[in-house]
Amino acid sequence: MPSMSTIESLFCRSAPWQAATGRWVLPWALQGIHPRGRVLEIGGGAGAMTEQILTTNPDELVDVTVTDFDPVMVAAASDRLQGFGARAHAQVADATALPFEDGSFDTVVSFIMLHHVIDWERALAEAARVLAPGGMLVGYDLLGSAPARLLHNLEGAPHRFIPRGELRLRLTSLPLTDITVRENPALARFRARRAGDR
Repeated sequence: MPSMSTIESLFCRSAPWQAATGRWVLPWALQGIHPRGRVLEIGGGAGAMTEQILTTNPDELVDVTVTDFDPVMVAAASDRLQGFGARAHAQVADATALPFEDGSFDTVVSFIMLHHVIDWERALAEAARVLAPGGMLVGYDLLGSAPARLLHNLEGAPHRFIPRGELRLRLTSLPLTDITVRENPALARFRARRAGDR
């Protein structure tokens, strides 16, 4: 799995991204889902979205683990989340081989990172594996639009965009139900429930 490019790393740690995550991005990305219990964010970079999940759930029992393949991003996330104490964890992890037991999390989120994993199909399978029965998988990612391709090619970031229609096909091949995928020319938002009863 590749580490973040310099441009992506700077963006993920920027004040504008931090401000945008809480006000617009997180509510849009969660699609009405309220993360609860044990939450995993895969490929969470510097932890901006995890911080917002914890901030918007101050009185609830929400315990969030944010992972990233890049140790620099994990260190930044760890610093950012210190104020949340035992409710927040940051660790290095490969999204295609998550170091967690089956059914470890009640909610798994993935925000605009699958296209950087390259083997995004395997990352989705891992997300489903670590999700508890009845738990929710929710997220969004870039599709292969011309602007997205140009930007990633210019910055030299390794990527493999999800082709239109492929995300739904992959999700339906996993032990998931209640699958919803909404695509526009640039983005795909998705949500699904892990099959089985709690």
